[in-house]
Amino acid sequence: MAIFALSDELSFPPVHLAEKDGLLAIGGDLDPQRLLLAYTSGIFPWYEAPPVLWWCPNPRFVLFPGELRKSKTVRSLLNKNAFQFTIDQDFEQVIRHCRNIKRSNQDGTWITEDVVRAYQQLHRQGYAHSAEVWKDGILVGGLYGIRLGQVFFGESMFSLVSNASRYAFTCYTEQLKTEGVQLIDCQVYSEYLESMGARMIDGKEFDALLKEYIPAR
Repeated sequence: MAIFALSDELSFPPVHLAEKDGLLAIGGDLDPQRLLLAYTSGIFPWYEAPPVLWWCPNPRFVLFPGELRKSKTVRSLLNKNAFQFTIDQDFEQVIRHCRNIKRSNQDGTWITEDVVRAYQQLHRQGYAHSAEVWKDGILVGGLYGIRLGQVFFGESMFSLVSNASRYAFTCYTEQLKTEGVQLIDCQVYSEYLESMGARMIDGKEFDALLKEYIPAR
């Protein structure tokens, strides 16, 4: 299949035309309206340098909040209130930590300054959210993503101390569950999130769930 080149028109090709690795289109911009259309369609940007690359992998790695698994370590930390958990208290610091954190087998980062600015704008518009974990007043872990209807699209997380990101993910998943969120998109497989209950589903099922859980815009 060919990779589609985006024009100035606010549209994406059908997701079933993505390459086997999930790459669907190239080009376009990170305008908030384009990003919201992308997420509504199950598409996300992921690139290290321009042009923008747009992805829609199949199968899709997701977590149903009711299937969240808590390790003994996390349960112990929760019981002891080992960290302070907050939501949307410092979005910029969270995304910048996600940008700067060193990851194994990864030299660069896809969270460019353009990405930081675009998601900060979505945060101001009420679509992008952060969850933070603090220890003695210092931010030590967290995550951010996009919330549309009953779906949360996770983007990235970081941890400066052991289990901080796992604590943030657990607490935020529980909070999203109480708010009626039915699906958390984890995008691509990771052993880390699999240990917390995430699993693969077919792309057609994922698309159907998006249509069910995200109000028409």
